[in-house]
Amino acid sequence: MKTSLFRFVLVAVLSSALGACGGGGTGGEGGEAKTGGAEGAHSLVGAPGPDFAVESVNGQGKISFKGLEGKVVLVDFWATWCEPCKKSFPKLQGLHTKYKSNGFEIVAVSEDDEKSKDIQDFGTTYGAKFAIGWDDGKNIAKKWEPKSMPSSFVVDRKGVVRFVHLGYHDGEEDELEKEIKSLL
Repeated sequence: MKTSLFRFVLVAVLSSALGACGGGGTGGEGGEAKTGGAEGAHSLVGAPGPDFAVESVNGQGKISFKGLEGKVVLVDFWATWCEPCKKSFPKLQGLHTKYKSNGFEIVAVSEDDEKSKDIQDFGTTYGAKFAIGWDDGKNIAKKWEPKSMPSSFVVDRKGVVRFVHLGYHDGEEDELEKEIKSLL
């Protein structure tokens, strides 16, 4: 009996950990959350995205979330040590290039502990031409609550979070593209 209970708990913990690391989207329209993956719906789905302002590290000036109202925005929390981020950045840049002229923007918010040239270098290495900022003191993350690296929040033109992706897996850009197109 103890062995069965132990296995059940072990499977539950591993499933939860893998779900948070590997990702999957949660999202919905009109505040109604649809769940995809083991992590469940994020509390921001259907709510206005919390405002923030951050100075870009890649020459794009100061970016404020409120200043992006009227655009579809992907707010991406990432870090230089994040292996899946190395895969996601080129895919995000592809989406940014494809939909920027339609009113789509990306703000990548680094959750690295210290501001360093590594943050800017990461963006350059992985082809990011969208705005990259550093979250000093993790104050932005405290409001948005990314649960894994990367965490991507897709926000509609009114500033409401519609979809959340925790982690990144190959092919996820297809799901992101469908979500972005549905909001443009």
